[in-house]
Amino acid sequence: MQKVLILDFGSQYTQLIARKTRELGIYSEIHPYNMSISEIQKMAPQAIILSGSPYSIGRENAPKPSMQIWDMGLPILGICYGMQLVAERFGGLVSAAREREYGKAELSIKHTDKLLTNIDDGSQVWMSHGDKVEKISDEFMVLAETRNSHHAVIKHKLYKIYALQFHPEVHHSSCGKQILRNFLYDIVGLEAQWSAQTFISDAIARIRAEVGSKRVILGLSGGVDSSVAAALLHEAIGTQLIPIFVDTGMMRYDEANRVREMFQVYPDLQIDFVDASELFLQRLKGISDPEQKRKIIGSTFIDVFEKEAAKFPDAHFLAQGTLYPDVIESVSFAGPSVTIKSHHNVGGLPDKMQLSLIEPLRELFKDEVREVGRQLKLPELLIRRHPFPGPGLAVRILGDIDHHKVKLLQAADEIFISELREWQLYDNTWQAFAVLLPIQSVGVMGDERTYEQVCALRAVNSVDGMTADVTDFPFAFLKHVAGRICNEVKGISRVVYDISSKPPATIEWE
Repeated sequence: MQKVLILDFGSQYTQLIARKTRELGIYSEIHPYNMSISEIQKMAPQAIILSGSPYSIGRENAPKPSMQIWDMGLPILGICYGMQLVAERFGGLVSAAREREYGKAELSIKHTDKLLTNIDDGSQVWMSHGDKVEKISDEFMVLAETRNSHHAVIKHKLYKIYALQFHPEVHHSSCGKQILRNFLYDIVGLEAQWSAQTFISDAIARIRAEVGSKRVILGLSGGVDSSVAAALLHEAIGTQLIPIFVDTGMMRYDEANRVREMFQVYPDLQIDFVDASELFLQRLKGISDPEQKRKIIGSTFIDVFEKEAAKFPDAHFLAQGTLYPDVIESVSFAGPSVTIKSHHNVGGLPDKMQLSLIEPLRELFKDEVREVGRQLKLPELLIRRHPFPGPGLAVRILGDIDHHKVKLLQAADEIFISELREWQLYDNTWQAFAVLLPIQSVGVMGDERTYEQVCALRAVNSVDGMTADVTDFPFAFLKHVAGRICNEVKGISRVVYDISSKPPATIEWE
């Protein structure tokens, strides 16, 4: 299979490069900038893309790739910091810009080239750099410039080495996808071969070869990732798959029954449902610290899952819905990110289970997972589900947890989500949910004074959860939802809407 190698120098946009190349039907992988030449040769890519970076190329210990990549004869595209690496390697001059350039710029085309086919003069591009290329060697020529960057697009006169000062991978570069298309198709000579359908065919063959006649256990949560993993494994190995659904008591409203309904498309798939809600609530009694909640839920889940899995001694594999962003994070060029809080998903299972790990979705981004789910005929209602944290409603009930609070929040959340669907707003937001606050507020219902709890509604738009903006719902919708919650959920008398972005807030409240 054709591959493009993206070397990551720490840009916040690196994942977007991979997403855009895959949208063009070209499979790409992200690896740290210091990937060894032997590893690159083993991967055998058809081209290399050098990402941007928050670092200055003139800084001591600035990230640099293996010098041998320049001698491999591969087409290379440098983006922002990657461009500066190209310029420096061939004797150009890079220095701190007198005027840093962030935001929109207009591209002025100086020379026609395959890279700029179907690109209009004056196209908008997105700049984000503090250094600039002051001078290029005679081996290069300028194809385009902007007001502040006289070397906005350059190419080597002999080799297929190109560089861009702007970021073609971001939405704000209106011509960016076309430039990437031109590079991959017309310069590198690749063809669109990567799609959800080709992934499914290849994955099924790999799973069958790895698993053989053995059985596979999967923790099924009802979320998109585990559900698509279940569908893919079922397609590959049928009834050898053992999906285990652990009801923690802090799931969405009527979740177990809804999972049953959604998986009716696979009538021979026997899901093992385990109701452990009383155990989870018992262990969480009196606990209000968010991190302690997560740890208790994680360890309890492991206890329950391990006990249930022991009923299937013929199982040899444990399947997980790991996605490509998780893989990238684990090998990021600068090491793992600072821990803000424990991961939303339930922790890994203990080694003593002695099961081999299988991760059928580890090559995919979230949008690709959804498309695979569509190809596998999963219900659209499931495929489009919003993200849901592993600890469930435990991190949406601030303070200690009991059965009554869970029921209150499930009811309020169900009203919010059902009304989003009714008003056709569900797909207009990336994630929406209700939060139960540890606050009682004075109210009036009928002729009586009340002193009941406060519910917060939260909805954000995001690409990967790293940053998020509040969703701007119609005020009439919010009033309607608040009215229904206060009227129908006995115990909640006030509803507020969270308008905080991330950063500084996080998406979840705990």
